[in-house]
Amino acid sequence: MTTVLSAPLLRTQGYVDGRWVSAASVFPVLDPATGQEIARVSDCGPAEAKQAVDAAYKAFQSWKQYTAKERSVLLRKWFELLTLHRDDLAKLITLESGKPMRESLGEMAYSASFLEWFSEEARRVYGDIVPSPAKDRKIFLLKQPVGVSTIITPWNFPSAMITRKVGAALAAGCTVVVKPAEDTPLSALALAELAEQAGIPGGVFNVVPCSREKTPSVGAVLCTDPLVAKISFTGSTATGKVLLKLAADTVKKTSMELGGHAPFIVFDSADVDKAVAGAMVSKFRNSGQTCVCSNRFLVQSGIYDRFVEKLGQAMDAELHVGHGSEPDTTQGPLINTRAAEKVVQQISDAVSLGAKVLKGGKRLHGSFMEPTLMRDVTTDMLCTKEETFGPLVPVIRFNTEEEAVAVANASDVGLAGYFYSQDVSQIWRVAEALEVGMVGVNEGMLSTVEASFGGIKQSGLGREGSKYGVDEYLEVKYMCFGGLRL
Repeated sequence: MTTVLSAPLLRTQGYVDGRWVSAASVFPVLDPATGQEIARVSDCGPAEAKQAVDAAYKAFQSWKQYTAKERSVLLRKWFELLTLHRDDLAKLITLESGKPMRESLGEMAYSASFLEWFSEEARRVYGDIVPSPAKDRKIFLLKQPVGVSTIITPWNFPSAMITRKVGAALAAGCTVVVKPAEDTPLSALALAELAEQAGIPGGVFNVVPCSREKTPSVGAVLCTDPLVAKISFTGSTATGKVLLKLAADTVKKTSMELGGHAPFIVFDSADVDKAVAGAMVSKFRNSGQTCVCSNRFLVQSGIYDRFVEKLGQAMDAELHVGHGSEPDTTQGPLINTRAAEKVVQQISDAVSLGAKVLKGGKRLHGSFMEPTLMRDVTTDMLCTKEETFGPLVPVIRFNTEEEAVAVANASDVGLAGYFYSQDVSQIWRVAEALEVGMVGVNEGMLSTVEASFGGIKQSGLGREGSKYGVDEYLEVKYMCFGGLRL
C-alpha cells in the first residue's frame, strides 16, 4: 500500500460507537490520476450499518442532553484540529479524488469553516414565546433535535460535504451515521480520527465505508431503519429519488442536494473580462466536477465572438493538466474513466450536430480530459440537456433577455445560475426570474458558509450552511402551559 499521509490520520476501518471496526472483506481505493491502489478499506455491510444506527441511537439519548455550549466547545475543538492538520487532510483529498493540491487546501479551509460556523450556531437555536389568546395559559415553541441522522456524501468534496451536514446535525443535538462515497472514504475516516481526538463521544459520529457493490444494501438499512429520523444526501437526482422512496415508508425528514445544470449568461452590457474570469472559476474548479459548475454558457450576440476569443486565451494561459500533487496543476483527472467517456460522448454529439471545437476536445490517458471550448452550440445538443461534470464549455448564442431566461429555465433542475450584466434593472429582473436556488450576479464563485446552499425543482429539498442549516435537524414542539392564575 502506498500513501503520502502521515500515519496518524490514515484509517482504513469503519468507525462505530467510538471504535475502529473491521468488516469481513475490504475494497480498494484508487488514485484516479494513475489508477493505482492507495489503500484497502473495510467493506462494511448491512450488519455494520445496523450497529452504527444502534450506536447513534444510544448516543443520542445522552448527546441531546448536552448543553448547547458543551456541544459548541466540542465542535470548536474539532474545527481547530482540522485547521492544525490541514495539509495532511488536503493531501488525502488529492490522493483519493484527484483534485489539485491548491483546491484541496481550499476545500479543507471550507470544510473546517462549517465546524467553526456551527459551533457558533449551536448556541443560537432559539425558540419562541407566543402571546396566548387565553389568560390562563402560555404558549411556547421549543426546538428539539430530530434524532439519528443518516449522512450520505459524494466524492467531489469528500471532506466539506460531510462537515456541512454533520456540523449542523451535531450542533442541533443529533447523532449521525456517515456513508461516504466509495471512491473517497479516507477523508471521512480521517475526520472520524480527529472527532475522536476532539473528545466527541462514541456513537455521536459514526462512519460506515463500503464498496459500490454493497452500497444498495447499506443504503437500505440507513434509509429504512425505524431508529433513523433524518436523511441528508448529496449526489445525483436519480439516486436522491431512490432514497426519497426508501424514506417514505417511515416518513423520515429529508434533505436532498441533488444535480445541477447551471446556466452562465453574459449580456451585452457585461464587463467581458470579468465575465471570462468568472467563467474560468465557475467551470474549471475541480475539473468541472462540482454541482454548481456552469454547464450551459449563453452569450448575447453583440459580445459573443469577443467572449469566446478571450475565454480561449484564458484557458491557454491558466489551465494546466496534470497529477493533483504537482504544484502547477490546475486540472486533475476526472474521478474515473466513465466520467471521461461521458464528456467525450457529449462532445461527439455536439460536433455531429454542428458545434465547432475551438480548444481541446480529446480524451487523454486514463480519466484525464483536455479542457474543451465549443462554439455554435444549440439547445438540441446533449451537453445542453444533461449535467456534464467535466471540463467542457459549450457556448450558445442568444439575442434577447427573454430568450436567455427561457433557455436557462428549460430544465427540470435548478441549483445555481450565474449572469453578468451592468444594467441594474436587468440584474433585478433576471435574478428574480432564474429558477434556481442560488444566483451569482457578476460573480462565478458562490459558496460560503454564511449563505444558504440548495436548489429548487429536482435539484433537491432543504438548505445547508447559513443560519438555516441547523433547522434541517430540528423539530418544533408546541408546549401549551395551562391552568395558570394570572
